[in-house]
Amino acid sequence: QVHLVESGGGLVQPGGSLRLSCAASANIFSLYLMAWYRQAPGKQREMVASISSGSSITTYADSVKGRFTISRDNAKKTMYLEMNNLKPEDTALYYCNTLPPRGEYWGQGTQVTVSS
Repeated sequence: QVHLVESGGGLVQPGGSLRLSCAASANIFSLYLMAWYRQAPGKQREMVASISSGSSITTYADSVKGRFTISRDNAKKTMYLEMNNLKPEDTALYYCNTLPPRGEYWGQGTQVTVSS
C-alpha cells in the first residue's frame, strides 16, 4: 500500500508560480510511472503531466506544455510539479497518483487557485 500526500498549493495571481510536491510513503514509489492530475469545479479529472520511473520520459497535457515541469526524486520518494505563468483556468484541485491511477492511492489533493 502506498500513501500519497500532496502539498504546495495556494492562491496566486495570474502569471505567478507554484511548486507542488507529492510525498510517497513506500520505497516502491520508484517503480511506478507517476502523474499529476487535476479537477476543476464541474469538470472531470484530467491528467496534467506524467513521468516515467527513471525520469527519462515526461508527457504533458497541451494546456500546460511549456509552463509546467514534472520531476521526481526517487531517493526522497517525492514527485514535483513546477508551475509557471499560471492562468485562471489552472484553478483546480491537484492530485498525484500512478499512471494509470489506482483508486486506493487518491489523496486529499492540494488546491491551486489562480486569481487576481
